[in-house]
Amino acid sequence: MAKIGVLGAGGFGIALSVMCNKMGHRVTMWSAFPAEITAIIRDGQNLQLLPKVKIPKEIGLTTEIADVQGSDLIILAVPSFAIRETARKLAPYVSQGALVSTVAKGLEAKSYKRLSQVIAEELPGCQTVVISGPSHAEEVARGVPTTVVAAAQNRAAAEAVQDLLMNPTLRIYVNDDVAGVEYGGALKNVIALAAGVCDGLKLGDNSKAALMTRGITEIARLGVAMGASFETFGGLSGVGDLIVTCTSMHSRNRRAGIFIGQGNTARQALEKVGMTVEGYLATKTAYELSREVGVEMPIVEECYQVLYQDKSPKKAISDLMGRPRRHESESIWLQSK
Repeated sequence: MAKIGVLGAGGFGIALSVMCNKMGHRVTMWSAFPAEITAIIRDGQNLQLLPKVKIPKEIGLTTEIADVQGSDLIILAVPSFAIRETARKLAPYVSQGALVSTVAKGLEAKSYKRLSQVIAEELPGCQTVVISGPSHAEEVARGVPTTVVAAAQNRAAAEAVQDLLMNPTLRIYVNDDVAGVEYGGALKNVIALAAGVCDGLKLGDNSKAALMTRGITEIARLGVAMGASFETFGGLSGVGDLIVTCTSMHSRNRRAGIFIGQGNTARQALEKVGMTVEGYLATKTAYELSREVGVEMPIVEECYQVLYQDKSPKKAISDLMGRPRRHESESIWLQSK
């Protein structure tokens, strides 16, 4: 039995807390919002973010981040934009060599840094492990068989997380390619939003399959340019996460895209979903980063124009289909440029 601290009382924070409690771990779940903790205590669940998932009374609920001090593992389960602020709040309460993981999927705006890099800046000396893969909170909380990746520069740290969290319903592989795991997790949200647009437009299976396939190609292209391994994008944190996010109604990114495909503006779609849509934020960051490093990402570029410049989704699709002909092989195409 271990002491687990979970920072964030949203869907995935709750799912992990419930899972760890079932494993016999002592769990403390923190929220920055007193009203959120009050509502969970009153209702026994988070009615907005993860309804019908009962939170056992054995799980400690707190708004004092100091209460996770001394945990064997601290999991950051807050949205990507809140990672730096949360890590900064945590800093006074973690010791040298502490095991810290993140399940957030995104890149920091403006700096374009991966979240593990952000955590390392705020928590120097800690062992940071990235957990990623096809893992909807709704299914993890219900004990649906799920498989993810734990990635760290120090393999022993990833294996420690594997030992602490792996159970009959959650299988964890370790991976040394932290960059690849993070770029896959962050950028698939862009493609998932675009997949929702396809569904909203009722384009059919052919279009969506093409989008997903060419989408993972773009993700890998940028990831490799940033130092990641191409192989990683064919794994759980790449194509695996892409599939589940592009096809499931659990996906906020896909749901937002569906609203846009049905004629709503991006702002209206975000309001209808009513929760953080990571793909909206990731689109702008990926677009800016790709231009900065000189990597061609036509799907990301069209998504950016639809989301931030009010381009018609139908015109975006037409422009993608009308691009100059080229070879499918990345190596042959890159050599010909």
